[in-house]
Amino acid sequence: MDKEVKYGVGEQSFEVMRERDCLYVDKTRFIEKIVSSGGQYFFLGRPRRFGKSLFLSTLKCFFQGRRELFKGLYADSMDWDWTPHPVLYLDLNIEKYQTPEVFGQVLRRLLGKWEEKYGITPSEDNISVRFADIIETIFNKTGERVVILVDEYDKPLVSNLHNKGMLELLRNELASLYSNFKSSAEYIRMVFLTGVSRFGHLSVFSGLNNIRDVSFNDDFSDICGITEDELKFYFKIGIKNLSNKFSESEETILQNLKNRYDGYRFSGNGKEIYNPYSIVSVMEDERFSNFWIYSGQATLLVQQLRRFNVDLQDVVNAQCGLNTLLGLDLDNPNPLALLYQTGYLTIKDYNPRRDIYTLGIPNTEVEEGFLSYLLPFYANIKNDDSKVFIYRLIDCLDEGKAFEFMEGIKSMFSSVSYDMHMDKEQNLHNSLLILMKLLSIEVETEYRTSNGRIDLFIKTDKYYYIIELKLDRSAREALDQINEKGYTLPFSTDSRKVIKVGVNFSTETRTISEWLIED
Repeated sequence: MDKEVKYGVGEQSFEVMRERDCLYVDKTRFIEKIVSSGGQYFFLGRPRRFGKSLFLSTLKCFFQGRRELFKGLYADSMDWDWTPHPVLYLDLNIEKYQTPEVFGQVLRRLLGKWEEKYGITPSEDNISVRFADIIETIFNKTGERVVILVDEYDKPLVSNLHNKGMLELLRNELASLYSNFKSSAEYIRMVFLTGVSRFGHLSVFSGLNNIRDVSFNDDFSDICGITEDELKFYFKIGIKNLSNKFSESEETILQNLKNRYDGYRFSGNGKEIYNPYSIVSVMEDERFSNFWIYSGQATLLVQQLRRFNVDLQDVVNAQCGLNTLLGLDLDNPNPLALLYQTGYLTIKDYNPRRDIYTLGIPNTEVEEGFLSYLLPFYANIKNDDSKVFIYRLIDCLDEGKAFEFMEGIKSMFSSVSYDMHMDKEQNLHNSLLILMKLLSIEVETEYRTSNGRIDLFIKTDKYYYIIELKLDRSAREALDQINEKGYTLPFSTDSRKVIKVGVNFSTETRTISEWLIED
């Protein structure tokens, strides 16, 4: 029965989805919010594969007056005359922009296509001037103001955060191009830009003081992604098929979907959102997997985390103000903003009185997938082997085999590369934090007691592990600190056995040189 449903996994064209009768989660009510607002410039920021391109494609068909594609959708009932407008669709997501030449080729190809369509002869080769001429000429020829849609406006910049020279060059080129939005305002009906990041110092934001950023607006919180109600309404057949395949109740399937793919929140009081790419992939393949994580490598993000020597403990459960999340400094990108805007952190709570946001990892897909991807960058373990390695360590902890557990940890740290000026102690803590979260056990770093802080505190059903770390000192000294500061006292009345581990990490050999265990 499920095979009757066409999910259109990865399809970003509204026209194609409607013509092929693919399942479409109706988001056209947001078009009414946009056109009725009277605004001229809009921006929407969301992580990759969250439906930005599909929504932009929907806007394109709407302004082209293609009402037949909207039959049965909310937009078809709108009070709208469906007069076709000229639409310029600028898709910057088609290249990686590793050289300036590639950027120029992409823009000239697009400009050339518009010039050919509207019979325009370019007066010069300057990209910004040609763009301005195109906008004005189209208005004069059609009598209708132009709609400009920019998909992934920031892709050239995001692709070059690590390359300062290219970054500066592309910033200037884009600033010149986007300056036409203001100078050609009288010929423009609307500009709608999408992207992952909001670069505050780019002219599109600094030059347009009336641009409406709907990214953090509660009314637009579910413009992309899938709400719980939408999941239950649009994916009934898929949920039923999964229930039959796994011989589990539909309630259990829904809970699994929620744990794995829900948990995104894009405004203080906004709705919780499921990852749309993962949901349609689950329904199409009839299996659970980390689809969104596997669909794109987080190499650039990891580079930035290491470049700025980020302590992962500080960002996994962080609090910040809106300004931190709202923009991204090209020269010194805030890791918190980068993790949030790329979808690896999300809003977990909002305190309106203090205007403070609490961030966290959205779901198990991100936690398992992203941390598994991070681990090889901090430890000597191949990504392909990480699951086997992790399960072996879980067994050791569950069975109280502290020595075998430490043997595994030692092998993980052997030959770790500390390039990019990574702080040795911080790298050690980051590696252990990632590993413990992957173990899905109760773990805390810097666990506070009345007499001090335990470096690593692990709970299992039968055991407490108190682990003290020292750099270039001795395991004996670490163990003595546990005993002298009475770190075990808070757990003396608990039935679980306490295992104390003192560890010395050698920065010279870049591995754990010794450990001592007491129980």
